[in-house]
Amino acid sequence: MDILLNASAVDWARGQFALTAGYHWLFIPLTIGLALIMSIMESIYVRTGDEKWKNISRFWQKIFGINFAIGIATGIILEFQFGTNWSNYSWFVGDIFGAPLAIEGIVAFFLEATFVTVMFFGWDRVSKGVHLLSTWMVFVGGLLSALWILVANAWMQYPVGMEFNPDTVRNEMVDFWAVALSPVAINKFLHTVMASLAVGASFVVGVSAWYILKKRHIDFALQSIKIASIVGIFSFLMLAYTGDGSAYQVAQKQPMKLAAMEGLYEGTEGAGLVAFGVLNHKKVAFDDDNTPYILKFEIPKLLSLLGYRDFNAYVPGIRDIIEGGYTLPDGTVALSFEEKKKRGEIAINALADYQDAKLQEKEAMLAGDNAKVTALSADAANYENILRENYAHFGYGYLESGKDIIPHVPLTFYTFHIMVMIGMYFILFFLVVIYFLYKKNLHKTKWLLYVALWSIPLTYISGLCGWVVSEMGRQPWTIQDILPVNIAVSGVSVGHIITTFVIFAIIFTALLTAMITIMVKQIKKGPEPLNFDVELKND
Repeated sequence: MDILLNASAVDWARGQFALTAGYHWLFIPLTIGLALIMSIMESIYVRTGDEKWKNISRFWQKIFGINFAIGIATGIILEFQFGTNWSNYSWFVGDIFGAPLAIEGIVAFFLEATFVTVMFFGWDRVSKGVHLLSTWMVFVGGLLSALWILVANAWMQYPVGMEFNPDTVRNEMVDFWAVALSPVAINKFLHTVMASLAVGASFVVGVSAWYILKKRHIDFALQSIKIASIVGIFSFLMLAYTGDGSAYQVAQKQPMKLAAMEGLYEGTEGAGLVAFGVLNHKKVAFDDDNTPYILKFEIPKLLSLLGYRDFNAYVPGIRDIIEGGYTLPDGTVALSFEEKKKRGEIAINALADYQDAKLQEKEAMLAGDNAKVTALSADAANYENILRENYAHFGYGYLESGKDIIPHVPLTFYTFHIMVMIGMYFILFFLVVIYFLYKKNLHKTKWLLYVALWSIPLTYISGLCGWVVSEMGRQPWTIQDILPVNIAVSGVSVGHIITTFVIFAIIFTALLTAMITIMVKQIKKGPEPLNFDVELKND
């Protein structure tokens, strides 16, 4: 309790944002995943004219609708928090960060919302083709919405396509396509969408398995599992592929995050990838007495391959990144934290000197002192050049010591490895499901049906772990190397943030409880009766 009461406004603001984002992620992936699955199901209905596929589609659309409606509320609150708790951040980068969010709201969200109406209320009111188009457009709208949100998030991880304006003290976009097509953004989008499809697939398979165990709607369940299992194995294989891309991007752009993900304190050539490990909680960056691991199983040289496409590449550890001095892939020498801090301080002071020179220049202009105006203009230009030369390390000027750039290593390490292990589990799981489908005896394999049912939460856990790695692994930065969290926060009192934190926690928990209750009731009710009440014969 004392820790909570003594936490700073920054800690509470981060906690509130994490709370909102965590709840938001419980709703969004199922929305995207179900959107694709029900679109495929309705496509089969339109192509074959088989009414059972219409009923299958309508059932999963009801589940989609419950989840979609509640997901909107958390998303809106999440965006409002940039203005309430992170106003300095919003001012500093709003010209860039706000653009993709505006596109998401104006284009993607309205596109999705428009076609959702047709999808839910257009059955038997519009033609089959128009209704099918609306269903697919709901999926496309969800993808576009995810794209622009992830473009904004990726820019925080890898800021490109911008210039800093010392007159307004704001970062301004100069290359929209550099922001939108950033390699980090594209990979993050693909990885997140695949994670969402994975949630949808495992959910459909798990719920369908429950129907089979209850000996209800057997044909409905088996047909649903066929579609979902194909989506599932595709999504998890793609997650492995895009995960490899993520590792490469992190190694190039955020080496400290990679070091935390692997618990790597000392750099090495031909670094191995830890498949399983238990960290030594006593280990600190500059401690030579304690080993990083109590126990670990390592795949030799795989980390070097994933991060740098070279089995023998040098992978810097936490200590190396702080001390610098190692050779970077481009041939330059890595700067130490102290060198980056010095450059950051130079940039901050140059900004202050620039603003002071510009203010004096205006005063001299009003006084008609042309000679002084010329001299001050030259001084301002010189300060601006110094600022731009050192701006890449601007944020380091606000930090105290090298330990400030180390993220929470145990949390980053364990969530990363949990995410990977769950992903490998589901690849095997869906291969087994497809095998028993092929053998036409899935409905007889009770152990697998129970595994499918109880595996539903695992995809949610994996997705949340992925976001923890992404966001905790880049701490202390809101904008990588440019703006630390302690500078980005608003001047809101701790008491106000705690109050809203508690309110949001109660509201979000109530919404989640309501969603689960309504969803469970709808699942128990089952699909509309048609030809689904097929009972299995006793063997």
